[in-house]
Amino acid sequence: MVRLSLWLAGISFVLSCSLAAQDVTVTGRVNLIHRSKADHLSGDVVVSLTSTQSAEPAPPGPTLRFVQKNKRFTPHLLAVTPGTQIEFPNMDPFFHDVFSIYRGKPFDLGLYESGAVRKVRFSQPGVSFIFCNIHPEMSAAVVVLRTPHFAITSRDGSFQIAHVPPGKYKLEVWSESVSEDELNSQSRELEITAGDTPPIQLTLHASGVSREHLNKYGEAYPPNKTDKY
Repeated sequence: MVRLSLWLAGISFVLSCSLAAQDVTVTGRVNLIHRSKADHLSGDVVVSLTSTQSAEPAPPGPTLRFVQKNKRFTPHLLAVTPGTQIEFPNMDPFFHDVFSIYRGKPFDLGLYESGAVRKVRFSQPGVSFIFCNIHPEMSAAVVVLRTPHFAITSRDGSFQIAHVPPGKYKLEVWSESVSEDELNSQSRELEITAGDTPPIQLTLHASGVSREHLNKYGEAYPPNKTDKY
């Protein structure tokens, strides 16, 4: 029995290694064309692959952070799977009041001081736009995806999605600066094989339309607002 158990364990290990070896790293580049030639960066585009053959479990990822510093959220964009928790530490020497009421997961962290940390668990797929009720120039976004296979492009538009099992997938992209119609037009079916998978090449056009927003009470921010905290 001991020998049989060892033999079965060995076979299981070999099979698991074989399956892992078949996983593919999908690479590509997104060319985000802006109206201004001076603004040519192609970062902050979410590229995802969702299996069309099986419902893939997408467990929560590790806790991530949106650091509030110099009246900015850093990073500006995060992509996560459902159930992932995100921390919002206030690293500025004054108060912040973080909220989201636009699509995605609505929440209101209230007013909190320098050095404090508030947390939100993003449980449902979708896009959440995040702002500060005191500083209208602060904005960020969270994209919650059902699939574990995704990446955010770097500043030059390149990306790679590791450990993708061979199979048929739906490719989707998301960018805050691109219209929904164009984003939907980029969705396509593709097949990932264990052999050489050609790099994915995509071209998107920034709309150039600024995203104005109201405060958490649905009102316009006061003009020339100065910090009171």
